[in-house]
Amino acid sequence: MTDTGEDDPTDGADEEGLTYAEAGVDIDASEAATAALVGAAEGVAGDYAGLLDIGDRYLALATDGVGTKLLVAEALGDYSTVGIDCIAMNVNDLVAAGVTPAAFVDYLAVDEPDEGFAEQVGEGLRAGCDAADIELVAGETAVMPEVVTGLDLAGTCAGLATDDDLFPGEAGAGDALVGFPASGIHSNGLTLAREVTTRGHSYTDPFPVAEYGRPNCSRVADGETPRIGDVLLEPTRIYTDLLGPLRRAEARAAAHVTGGGWTNLTRLGEHRYVIDDPFDPDPVLDFVRAEGSVDDGEMHRTFNMGTGLVAALDPADADAVVEATDGRVIGHVEAADGDAHVEIRDLSLE
Repeated sequence: MTDTGEDDPTDGADEEGLTYAEAGVDIDASEAATAALVGAAEGVAGDYAGLLDIGDRYLALATDGVGTKLLVAEALGDYSTVGIDCIAMNVNDLVAAGVTPAAFVDYLAVDEPDEGFAEQVGEGLRAGCDAADIELVAGETAVMPEVVTGLDLAGTCAGLATDDDLFPGEAGAGDALVGFPASGIHSNGLTLAREVTTRGHSYTDPFPVAEYGRPNCSRVADGETPRIGDVLLEPTRIYTDLLGPLRRAEARAAAHVTGGGWTNLTRLGEHRYVIDDPFDPDPVLDFVRAEGSVDDGEMHRTFNMGTGLVAALDPADADAVVEATDGRVIGHVEAADGDAHVEIRDLSLE
């Protein structure tokens, strides 16, 4: 972390456990700023994508970046997978709306040009586009030494959907909730994960497999012990392959478990979301929780905790989706007595 000469907001945080806000990211403040920005703009904004009616279909747009995961890549000198994250974070937002992603435009801002990491970023973007079955149609590299330190990577994904394609966006009481496993930490909460890591470890330290179990890490060969940084850089899973099964099952709504963690389910309507059989968190999340003394509520408000996408659908159609995918029924929807909330692992999240 950069020494600003100011008091460290995390001093003394160990006593009660580290939080995302203390690590530097206040989700409530971020959402308020986003709401202010969206409120000043025109157009149709869904929970995950902006929709423009172009006649017989909608043009959908989503924009997002990689975030502070880039700092882990910088520490290891390996940017080969962050492009996949950039694609995934955008594509998965479109999938949650029922939109078929079509094309991607990237924006790379740097303090000075460097062909080495630019080539690695490009490799990841191409791999992400191939996995999502979309086209990388354009890109921009901006050199801004007084604005950016190192680099920042973001992009915009465009997709198309008819009225029939789009998920209605509202779950109903009695719906089944089908969850789909995450590939790891994905690309949210890295500010907190990095704070935890750098307090007592280095990114190049071996991941403590004996203590937490073997994490998902495609970056190293089977049998090898990954470094902590390798585990944090595991690319975000891309969920475009789920669109077919979910549309055939006439899914009512879906939630991308991204920024805000499990509270994303409350976007599906004013209901009670009971999660009684979630996927287990990847060992990297157990590492973050234990090493940072992060409480369970904070973990579930920050990270995916093992599940990257959740869909609400008629219970009669759930088995067909489960059989066609790697998903499983993880819970159900009930009428809420009060505000929408999620009940998971003895927690109640609003």
